[in-house]
This record gives sequence, structure tokens and C-alpha cells, in this order.
Amino acid sequence: MTAPLWSVPVSIDDVTEAGLHLHLVADEATRAAVARAAGLRDLPRLEASFDVARKGSDSLKVVGDVSATVGQDCVVTLEPVENEVHESIDLVFAQSGGGTMADDEGQATLQFQDAELPESMPDGVVDLGALATEYLLLGIDPYPRKPDAIFENPGKDEPRENPFAVLSALKKPAGGDKS
Repeated sequence: MTAPLWSVPVSIDDVTEAGLHLHLVADEATRAAVARAAGLRDLPRLEASFDVARKGSDSLKVVGDVSATVGQDCVVTLEPVENEVHESIDLVFAQSGGGTMADDEGQATLQFQDAELPESMPDGVVDLGALATEYLLLGIDPYPRKPDAIFENPGKDEPRENPFAVLSALKKPAGGDKS
């Protein structure tokens, strides 16, 4: 397992019953590392805001958003273009991991209390920086274009030669028609 590009670990023990609000701003070195990993031209801004609340004795609910300004190259003109990314986050993390619970005999059982199973929270820690990075990567436009960029096929008006024309010439008799 590789280390996250942006790491802001929050332990379940750090979250009081009143909850925890965090506003994170990535520094220049972190933005450069995330930009390299994402194949971006640059990443001038990367921020995240989270509200973390306890959900029972061994779970955390994380609600927030990630916003960033990403520098990319237009897929049509190859000119620089900047796009804004805004992604919302609403997840539950559980220490027991993935909704797995044990019954009285110690056998694993599944409990489906929510529409989706909770995310795993190894060692009671959620890495909000890694979570923000993941959602940023999901929100980046894979085919960025400048608003006025129009793709024009350079050969659309030119007649195209049939690629099988050479083969049809081979089919004709060599000496002409002899009757």
C-alpha cells in the first residue's frame, strides 16, 4: 500500500459527541504531487471542508465537499484550460468494516442498516486528505475543452480513396478481354 498524496488522519477518539468541523487547504508541495499523479498541467487550488460526527460507538459520518481549480490541456486545441471541480461527500465509516458484525457465537454476519454499507476505518482512523484526493480525481473532466473549441475533421470535404481499390485492380485480367 502506498502512502496517500495528501494525508490528514482523524481518529474516532478525536471526534467528540458535538462533532468536528475541518477546513483543509493543500499546500504547494501536496498540490504538485496530486497534479503529477492526476496528469494535470497544474493544480493552483485544492480545498476540502468536512463535518465529522460520531454515529454509534464505532462509526463516523463524514459530510463535506472538495473544491479545486485544475489546469488541463484542451483535447481539441491543446491550449491550457482551467476547470473548477466541486464534489460532495457523504459517507459512513465503521471500525468493524464494511458492515460486518459478529453474532453471539462469534460468527460473522452482515447487517444492512443503511442503503450502502459503511466504508472501512482501519485502526479507527479516517484519512480526510486521502478522501479529498480520491473525490477530486473522480471529479476531474477526462476530456476538457475550451468553451469555444470546435473539432473540425480536416478531411471531411475531400473525397476519400477506397482502400480496396488496389485489390479490385488485381481481380481484372492482365491482357484485357480476349474473345
